[in-house]
Amino acid sequence: MSSPTSPADLVILGGGSGGYAAAFRATELGLNVVLIEKDKVGGTCLHRGCIPTKALLHAGEVADLAREGEQFGVKTSLAGIDMDGVNSYKDGVISKLYKGLQGLVKARKITYVEGEGRLTSPTTVEVNGQTYEGKHILLATGSYARSLPGLEIDGKKVITSDHALNLDRVPASAIILGGGVIGCEFASAWKSFGVDVTIIEALPHLVPLEDEASSKLLERAFRRRKIAFELGNRFSGVQDTENGVKVSLENGKEFEAELLLVAVGRGPVSQGLGYEEAGVAMDRGYVLVDEYCRTNVPTISAVGDLIPTLQLAHVGFGEGILVAERVAGLEPAPIDYAGVPRITYSDPEVASVGLTEAQAKERYGEVKTLTYDLAGNGRSQILKTTGAVKLIQAPDGPVVGIHMVGSRVGELIAEAQLIYNWEAEADDVASLIHPHPTQSEALGEAHLALAGKPLHVHG
Repeated sequence: MSSPTSPADLVILGGGSGGYAAAFRATELGLNVVLIEKDKVGGTCLHRGCIPTKALLHAGEVADLAREGEQFGVKTSLAGIDMDGVNSYKDGVISKLYKGLQGLVKARKITYVEGEGRLTSPTTVEVNGQTYEGKHILLATGSYARSLPGLEIDGKKVITSDHALNLDRVPASAIILGGGVIGCEFASAWKSFGVDVTIIEALPHLVPLEDEASSKLLERAFRRRKIAFELGNRFSGVQDTENGVKVSLENGKEFEAELLLVAVGRGPVSQGLGYEEAGVAMDRGYVLVDEYCRTNVPTISAVGDLIPTLQLAHVGFGEGILVAERVAGLEPAPIDYAGVPRITYSDPEVASVGLTEAQAKERYGEVKTLTYDLAGNGRSQILKTTGAVKLIQAPDGPVVGIHMVGSRVGELIAEAQLIYNWEAEADDVASLIHPHPTQSEALGEAHLALAGKPLHVHG
């Protein structure tokens, strides 16, 4: 098997968020790049993850507005959910973004290879019987929807998020196994579509990686929306029924529904791809890397869901850019993963950056916290959303954690990211004038209060 070209500067295995971001940045820096993808450029995020899920959530928001228009003085009614129409809208968004990505790959003169690649040495990848040689190899093969031992996914009654994104009907009822980001987002969208939803989560709270106060606010909001959830109980089995499935828990409780969505996280796609044979250090399927995304093999790096960092598309972008810059001879700074914004796009949304209160106490001992209720925010009242902004401050130091719950608060997290990453103190933010009436004022007001000069809240 001969190499069809002379060695490339960078051969990338996987064209998802991390892979294509690395390819784009590397070509900007003058490197010769080969990008290999077995499916479609854009990966899970574009085709089976972030984008289609958020499209469903937006369709759900429109349904809720139609259903609840009277509270705004607008007489509306919801005739029903046309899943063909919803899927057409969702697929249209994906198609437009996909075409844009394909155009960028072509415009940047990236050698794009369609096919399933396999690492055959520390400097070569084989695809479709051809060998591509690279001075540097980047592994970016992403993740798949996990299941649990003994839980068989049939794609009909027991499904993953991949199947859920392409349902041709609105189920009457659904059980969601897993109360993390994916589970809560589907619960939210499906409830908006009129589905009777129950979430089962083995840990004591929904979105268990978030600050406990945020989890409790989301749980309260879900109760108001009549989204049921069973916390602190483990799944023990599922059996077919005439109309769907019956799910049993270890505590003896049983739940019946038309569908079971398994949303217990995502695992790395690494099996059978030649990684271990090439000497790459692995752990439970994940590729192990240092703070610069370097593996133990000098010519090989890895990014995205394949490595044990935050499984977020924007983390993949950042890691891909870091690798491209390092390979090109620049000196990029390592990523501070605590400084990466995290959002659950449910209704209400949960957004955070920095440390939770528990993490901050572990690091600093005692910390100062402040919670600003969105009831005091004019724009939030207009939107009829409830929630809060919670700040965590290091002793006599910067704000080290910002946690928000409420409609559209995901759009506010960019400012919170700057506050955390620039190590701003409460006074620094308090001196900034936020526009009125906006939800961003909630961030400003919270910092005013933390700095000892509250405006619309009691001191």
